[in-house]
Amino acid sequence: MATTNEHLKEAFAGESQANQKYQAFAKQAEKDGFTNIAKLFRTTAEAERIHAEGHLKALDLIATTADNLQSAIDGETYEYEEMYPPMLDQALNDNHKAKTMFKFAVDAEEVHAQIYSKALEAVKAGKDLDVSDFYLCPVCGYIELGSAPEQCPICGAKKKAFVQIA
Repeated sequence: MATTNEHLKEAFAGESQANQKYQAFAKQAEKDGFTNIAKLFRTTAEAERIHAEGHLKALDLIATTADNLQSAIDGETYEYEEMYPPMLDQALNDNHKAKTMFKFAVDAEEVHAQIYSKALEAVKAGKDLDVSDFYLCPVCGYIELGSAPEQCPICGAKKKAFVQIA
């Protein structure tokens, strides 16, 4: 019989996936001209995020900023070192369209881990990051601090494609 913590982990995963799925569905509804349905999907996505965050809190997995950064570093490192490489190999062997996003993820997750490591160093020194401008490549997930690059080093997207995250 499953424990409550096992149920919480399963519920967290399910709610997190529902949040992402509904965000994607909202984008499609918006593109298809269904503004109110897009709003419905975004609202429900936020409800799912609330559930997921509640489950994460019940698991006591939200800790100090330093601990949270270490958890993020561990997760990103696992993804680019262990999780994505065999997925990418399989997609390449299958010549599956997933190979593109798997490759983007391998490369971007490594950058994420590096940025989190810088943030952890700052926190351990009792400081915040000395950069406040964050730019995201909406194609591959690459993150640049300070200012957007002329071209994404992972996917080649142009500077104008980058979005600044508040």
